[in-house]
Amino acid sequence: MGSACIKVTKYFLFLFNLLFFLLGAVILGFGVWILVDRSSFISVLQTSSNWLKVGAYVFIAVGAVTMLMGFLGCIGAVNEVRCLLGLYFAFLLLILIAQVAAGTFFYFKMGEVKQEMGSIVLKLIRSYKGNGSLEDSLQETWDYVQANVRCCGWVNFYNWTENAELMNHTHITYPCSCEDKGTEKDGLVKKGFCEVPSNSTQSGNYPEYWPVYQEGCMERVQAWLQENLGVILGVCVGVAVTELLGMLLSICLCRHIHSEDYSKVPKY
Repeated sequence: MGSACIKVTKYFLFLFNLLFFLLGAVILGFGVWILVDRSSFISVLQTSSNWLKVGAYVFIAVGAVTMLMGFLGCIGAVNEVRCLLGLYFAFLLLILIAQVAAGTFFYFKMGEVKQEMGSIVLKLIRSYKGNGSLEDSLQETWDYVQANVRCCGWVNFYNWTENAELMNHTHITYPCSCEDKGTEKDGLVKKGFCEVPSNSTQSGNYPEYWPVYQEGCMERVQAWLQENLGVILGVCVGVAVTELLGMLLSICLCRHIHSEDYSKVPKY
């Protein structure tokens, strides 16, 4: 009966470590995504939020170590090597403590991020150039956000009145990416400023006549960010539960392996 229990524990531990390895790969992928993404609001935050890059590197490091520990756990479980299982348990405990500390850090940073977002976007709107140039990746990203989220400005479209270049136009001119297309979905993102054709002799750029979305991007962008961080935190919770189960199984297996047999250690 004892031998059967050891076998069941061993193979359960192997399966948990395989899952552990895959979840580690997902965490590593999240970190890489935060660093390389240039088509969403993440790239806007990266310009002045150093902690976001630090967080990305933390995810990459934790993901890589998690994958390594999953691999070592599989070897230790299949070959019943107590030293590997003990080392595996110790590293799992350290990773779990690091994850809890990182999760607490990010939780308390969320309020700061929401405040930071507003100042970043308003500064971007004020300095936005209407030449439609692709040289400024931040402008391109914000155009993408406004066109796809279907919003204009941060709090509302009146935020664009703080852009001196836009308001200096003598005719009705508006941010092209803010244009209200109704239910139309052409997938194109316009850049720069667009002028409304008019035969009127009246001069001046009045935002009340802009054919743009009325709603600002603040609530939608914050909801998008919260949703994506929720997915990341959900994966981290899944990894933490898997770690606890792995630690429990590794201790159980260690206690039932009575003698150290180093001949079971794989030779490479």
